[in-house]
Amino acid sequence: MKIHSTAVISPEAELDPSVEVGPYVVIEGRVRIGPESRILSHACLFGDTEIGERTLVHPFATIGNAPQDLSYRGEKTTLRIGSGNTFREGCSIHRGTVSGGGTVIGNDGFFMSCSHVGHDSRVGNSVIMANGALLGGHVRLGDHVFLSGNVIIHQFCRIGEHAILGGGSAYSKDVPPFCTGATRGVNEVAGLNVIGLRRSGFSLEEREEIKSVYRVIYNSGLNVSQALEELGKRKLGPRAAAMVEFVRTSKRGICRQSSRRRD
Repeated sequence: MKIHSTAVISPEAELDPSVEVGPYVVIEGRVRIGPESRILSHACLFGDTEIGERTLVHPFATIGNAPQDLSYRGEKTTLRIGSGNTFREGCSIHRGTVSGGGTVIGNDGFFMSCSHVGHDSRVGNSVIMANGALLGGHVRLGDHVFLSGNVIIHQFCRIGEHAILGGGSAYSKDVPPFCTGATRGVNEVAGLNVIGLRRSGFSLEEREEIKSVYRVIYNSGLNVSQALEELGKRKLGPRAAAMVEFVRTSKRGICRQSSRRRD
């Protein structure tokens, strides 16, 4: 184990022998770090936090600090992070609250400088959050979501899998899977992430079926309830069916379609 002499590490911490810890790192409380992980200078980690293997934490990142919730009274809460994640300079990932069940991050994520994951959020696999992207508490991000710079997600919102949200946009409603969010828009989708779906190996049949579902929801002139009734009559593949189910189970409502030209 390579630990710099200036690092301060709690006796409660559990680090795999292959972990590297840089200068002036602070690891406080019950923090467990998996094999081949690197914690670079001036990073701060707080427990109860579990970090999987091959994790890279850059300078001044804060991982596992207390939730920014006025009801929090110092209770023991958790953060669970998978493997292969990168946390760049100054990003902050907070533990959960007692009632929320903890914060969870999947595998192979990339969290750029000054991004923030709020308490009790659930972040899927292969998620990218660009500089300044912010998640409020209890947010749900599906797998392969891409948040561009300075995207803001309100608490309790859901962003469906393979969605890509344009820079400077903000959301207090749910974004269905496979959609693109309008750059600088508020609660607006601009279309489907067609290129991303193709690159991710979606078949032509799957992409066409998803397009058909999108058209019924957004371009048919039906309201959401009517669109769901119409789609309920169809036999859909698992990808398209997941999009319909996401819309059906939305509690905050889904974003509208932007009237502006797609960026």
